[in-house]
Amino acid sequence: MATSSFCSHCCYCSPSNCNSTPPIRFPSSFSLSSLHGSSRTQLPSHHFVSLTKTHVKFDKFEGDASLEDSNLQMRQQQDDEEQGFLQEEEDDECLPSDLEGAVRQSGQASASFVSSGGTRAIVELLIPQLQFLDDEGAQGELWDVSRIFLDTLIEETGCQRVRAIFPDAGAAALLKYRWQDAAFGFSSLTDRKPVEDEDEIVVMVVPDYQMLESVQRVASLLADDPPRPLIMWNPRLISEDVGVGVNVRQLRRYFLRTFSVVYSMRPTASGAVFRCYPGLWKVFYDDKDRPGRYKLAKELVSRPDADELEFIFGDVQEKLDERPSLFAKAAGIFSSLNRFMRVISK
Repeated sequence: MATSSFCSHCCYCSPSNCNSTPPIRFPSSFSLSSLHGSSRTQLPSHHFVSLTKTHVKFDKFEGDASLEDSNLQMRQQQDDEEQGFLQEEEDDECLPSDLEGAVRQSGQASASFVSSGGTRAIVELLIPQLQFLDDEGAQGELWDVSRIFLDTLIEETGCQRVRAIFPDAGAAALLKYRWQDAAFGFSSLTDRKPVEDEDEIVVMVVPDYQMLESVQRVASLLADDPPRPLIMWNPRLISEDVGVGVNVRQLRRYFLRTFSVVYSMRPTASGAVFRCYPGLWKVFYDDKDRPGRYKLAKELVSRPDADELEFIFGDVQEKLDERPSLFAKAAGIFSSLNRFMRVISK
């Protein structure tokens, strides 16, 4: 299967057509929770709030922040709570703290969408680890992450008739053998009949542009009365191999637009773009006063395009340039105190 990735502006383009952040590898067992002392990995279905969580930037999953500094910050926050200080909800409390948390959160968002009557959904985790499948071991990590999503979806919906459709028969057979305790069915886009009549929810795991006709055929089948939900998990339906001409425009206009993006998480050079159903699209920027944290720049009804992001981040930068940072203010205060102490000690 040819490899491709997502564009930084839409969700389905390949690396050669985008300006996304460079790939950063991290092991599947890595958890950002270890960086800030939080043991929570599963988030509530509708309220993603934690008063003591520190969120590390998505584009720095390998952890530039030190464990010591993160633990120190956690202890300080806990001390503040114990002393009775009231903390307001942070702008970035809705953001997951690690990859597993993001996957679980996406499963919860998908379950909410299906429970509300939605039938066509897209989940996109635009993280380099899940986009560059040609790296050694990357596909294995991808399948493991998809298992977390499927289990969460089943847990949240209570549905026992979930079908997972994988890109090819080899992957489906391998995973069916490995996951003999799975509560969902297995099939592939190359199967003659990938969906059974009794299936209630169908999840396509990383559907590839090479199997676009099969993807559309399954979607059409599930649209019959009564319609059944179809969730595309990290789809890769557009590649430079198929060009950016009429076919791609028709794909976007007539097929992809029939789907709702129920979950999207994408790091950018200046912050992050995030959406979790039923919430709005949110654009975050780096909090310069607190490394590793985000501030909310803007909420939008629809996904922001490249021009909108450039305008939003540019506006934020202008405002930041107009004021001194917290660290600069603190440095000035300590400098004044030092001068005062030197004067009174004479």
